[in-house]
Amino acid sequence: MIFRAIMIFIGAGLISQFHWILYLFGILLLYTAVKMFTHQEEEDFNPESSSVIKFTKKILPLSQVYHPEKFVVLEHGKYLFTSTFVTLLVVEFSDILFALDSIPAIFSITTDAFIVYTSNIFAILGLRSLFFMLSGVMELFIFLKKGVSILLAFVGIKLLLPLISPYIFGREIHIPILISLGVILGTLTISILASVPHYLKIKKEN
Repeated sequence: MIFRAIMIFIGAGLISQFHWILYLFGILLLYTAVKMFTHQEEEDFNPESSSVIKFTKKILPLSQVYHPEKFVVLEHGKYLFTSTFVTLLVVEFSDILFALDSIPAIFSITTDAFIVYTSNIFAILGLRSLFFMLSGVMELFIFLKKGVSILLAFVGIKLLLPLISPYIFGREIHIPILISLGVILGTLTISILASVPHYLKIKKEN
């Protein structure tokens, strides 16, 4: 939450001074949408292949002994970081990466830093229960991830629309909030309904 607060308030301050930053957010969301839409799931994830872990091992002295309750230990007269500390770094780095997607998306709706931050807090509070609820059905609703990537692309286009619309339509166009909510609800509904035949097939096989 601390990292998100820093990013949100810095982002809000920059947007108030440099409105064109919203266009950079739009490009970032479009890039993320394309990457998510075309990404193929890996069979297994090897933690040792993580760039964060590789970088940490190069710059920090690490203990080879597992200490689940300590971040730093004293071994042979030297202070060493533990694998628990590396895990913390990976979690925080992952949170920053997720914030790079979610925060620009919220700024497409409002630039009020307080609203953006409080909405992020409530999202994080519900994230754990939502994760356990969705983790069991993500393999069944195979098009849900595609739907989310389409939504990211929509938000990215919405941010870029005031910039590009005068060149295309001859005037500046803004998408109303009700239409945005309709697109969000419609895209999620269609992606879930499109996954139903796959869900029924898996259920029948079991």
